[in-house]
Amino acid sequence: MGERLKHFVESQQLDEKLIYNLFRGADSFRQNPRSNLNLDGKTVAMLFYEPSTRTRFSFESAAMGLGAKIIGTEDAKKFSSTAKGESLEDTIMVVGGYCDGIVLRHDQNGAAARAAEISDVPIINAGDGKGQHPTQALLDAYTIYRELGSLNNIKLAFVGDLASGRTVRSLCYLMGKFSGIDITFVSPENLRIGQDIQDYLRRNGAQFREDANLERVLPQVDIVYMTRIQRERISAEEYDRAHGKYAIDENNFRLIRRDGRLMHPLPHLEEIDLPVELVKNDKRVAYIRQAHNGLFIRMALLAHMLG
Repeated sequence: MGERLKHFVESQQLDEKLIYNLFRGADSFRQNPRSNLNLDGKTVAMLFYEPSTRTRFSFESAAMGLGAKIIGTEDAKKFSSTAKGESLEDTIMVVGGYCDGIVLRHDQNGAAARAAEISDVPIINAGDGKGQHPTQALLDAYTIYRELGSLNNIKLAFVGDLASGRTVRSLCYLMGKFSGIDITFVSPENLRIGQDIQDYLRRNGAQFREDANLERVLPQVDIVYMTRIQRERISAEEYDRAHGKYAIDENNFRLIRRDGRLMHPLPHLEEIDLPVELVKNDKRVAYIRQAHNGLFIRMALLAHMLG
């Protein structure tokens, strides 16, 4: 797959060639998940300081599917020496001696970059505060590619908490590498997309705008990317001003084009309110397939970095 990533901290590290190579790897593992045990005999540490379902389970399943062993904790704040005051740097240097790579989720912006600076083994950023979640962006882009057949000339709407949402930030950085990208940001006034993302998109020639009217935007885009209002990252006052403002229900879901797709990094709360039967049977609802894609793209990433 070309030059190997030493660490994977942010979406900007990926170029178009590597992205498509990882997609091909994911497609191969999808066809035969046990075809390549190239992590046999290796150990991957899952070091999670924040709760996770999809990211942790898919990384663990991916590593085991490649033949690796798993060590780690789902709550490093309580069940590691962090509870005694140990620094992240000391934890990384110690845990790195027990494994061949570390998948790190942390509540502080920049934690993955700090870990990568001092780690002797590869660090994979599984989400750091309001910073980035680059493997989520990779699986999101893979989902768009599988659903629409291309990553060029895509119209996207990002809806919800765009100030705190690291998944939106990471996917903007990734999609900005492709041509013909047109983005509409729909958010409460107090949770608008950051200036750094706007500057990046402008430098890379992507079109973008802000629109407060979700119903107007829904029929105009290929991808509707909903996000929840992140109570844990904002003040109670900010949450009260924002939650419930934008939602997809049976009434406005019909505004999504027949060839459009509804995505969400999950978990979702009140911002999506659709019957289970619709979720299971309407092809426009892509977020369950999106979550499942995480297994195969993370298999490809682990094979690329540690294989």
